[in-house]
Amino acid sequence: MLSRWNVAPPRAVAVWLQRGAHGDVAETPKRGDPLFASVQNRVIATAHRSLEAAAEVLHSAGINAVLLGDTVTGEAREVAKVYAALVREIRTYNKPFAPPVALISGGECTVTLPPGTKGRGGRCTEFLLSLAVELNGMAGVHALACDTDGIDGSEGNAGAWLAPESINRAGGVRALAVLDIHDAHGFFDAADSLIVTGPTRTNVNDFRVILIQ
Repeated sequence: MLSRWNVAPPRAVAVWLQRGAHGDVAETPKRGDPLFASVQNRVIATAHRSLEAAAEVLHSAGINAVLLGDTVTGEAREVAKVYAALVREIRTYNKPFAPPVALISGGECTVTLPPGTKGRGGRCTEFLLSLAVELNGMAGVHALACDTDGIDGSEGNAGAWLAPESINRAGGVRALAVLDIHDAHGFFDAADSLIVTGPTRTNVNDFRVILIQ
């Protein structure tokens, strides 16, 4: 692998790798190795626990919070369409949950970019822009989507937030046209709705919440 990528490691590293290749040292420490005598592993955060923590905050504010899972995947813009359908059901029929309610989910969606794409953004802002297109300024609905490591895609924002007036706040930026060129960052930048936290130095998947008042 080092030769393939033309990497010249420090001599000590090269010697150690050669010893491993020759079988002089084990590839990795095995169960019972003395190296593990002073090692402790503690799980301090998980994707699902992050959703539970958010639900606790919402419950303290008197808002019902529904966890939709921490393993949501698929094309971001398509996942948003499913969520939008659920939002419309709640707003129209008060089912399966009566407002006020917050729909919380985690997991990492994907954005498939065709050749030549020049748009900017990441899966969280793409999800949120698709949701904006589907809801089209629906009153009483706010949403947020962020990557917990503080970086959404290739840009410096963690994600963005969406309000009923976001499309108007973006001025002349047409939401659907921007979504089709995968420039969600440009849309939410124009709407002054980017969320910038800086790197958090941790990562427990993406975080999405839709608040239906």
